[in-house]
Amino acid sequence: MKNTQVYKWIKNNLLQPCLLCLSATEAQHDGICHACLTDLPWQQGCCERCALPLPHSSSLCGRCLKSPPAFCRAVVPMLYRFPLDALIPAFKYHRHNRYGWLLAQLLAEHLQQQLAEPEALIPDLLLPVPMHPRRQAQRGYNQAFELARDLAKTLELPCRADLLQRVRQTTAQEGLDAAARRRNLRGAFTCPKPEQLEGQHLALIDDVMTTGATLNEASRTLLAAGAASVQVWCVARTP
Repeated sequence: MKNTQVYKWIKNNLLQPCLLCLSATEAQHDGICHACLTDLPWQQGCCERCALPLPHSSSLCGRCLKSPPAFCRAVVPMLYRFPLDALIPAFKYHRHNRYGWLLAQLLAEHLQQQLAEPEALIPDLLLPVPMHPRRQAQRGYNQAFELARDLAKTLELPCRADLLQRVRQTTAQEGLDAAARRRNLRGAFTCPKPEQLEGQHLALIDDVMTTGATLNEASRTLLAAGAASVQVWCVARTP
């Protein structure tokens, strides 16, 4: 057996530890064992428009009934609880790319089920939520782009990172209430090539959805540039 064949056999037959509990098991699923997969904080009931967690399944939450967001729907399969409240910051701030790949695959598998429905709206393009160039230079990468790129490969959809730009460096959103977040984001985004968005159905990609203010402002900008619709795809949702 040649060296390359030996390497492939070893790689395919050795047990890999689960990313979460570190146990070695054959029952692997995207790098985690089935027990850990089952224990992830999956959404049970949520608003169909903004994915806000609700105690009971409901079509729309009170906020969306009163003042619906610019995006037409949000697909957010999990809640921002343990272990996601550890995995996402490790990926977001410390570039643990294996966690990012895991999160993208979990989101992609959930989306594959959603997109297989007869009434599903399949987007023409995936767009990562952009960071301001100065902030991205400080961090070194944009976690939303990393997620979008992995999603695009798995779902076989095109991804563009140049059609939505962040032109105003806002203060950090953490710690701000919903109204302050909306004020903070006014005029933060622009579309440099609106002709390429005309009539397109888009999906905005981000890691965590909190109040939805960032995603709503980005969606308003895209719709004003001529997009036909914008939906939101995120890994996790905070209450």
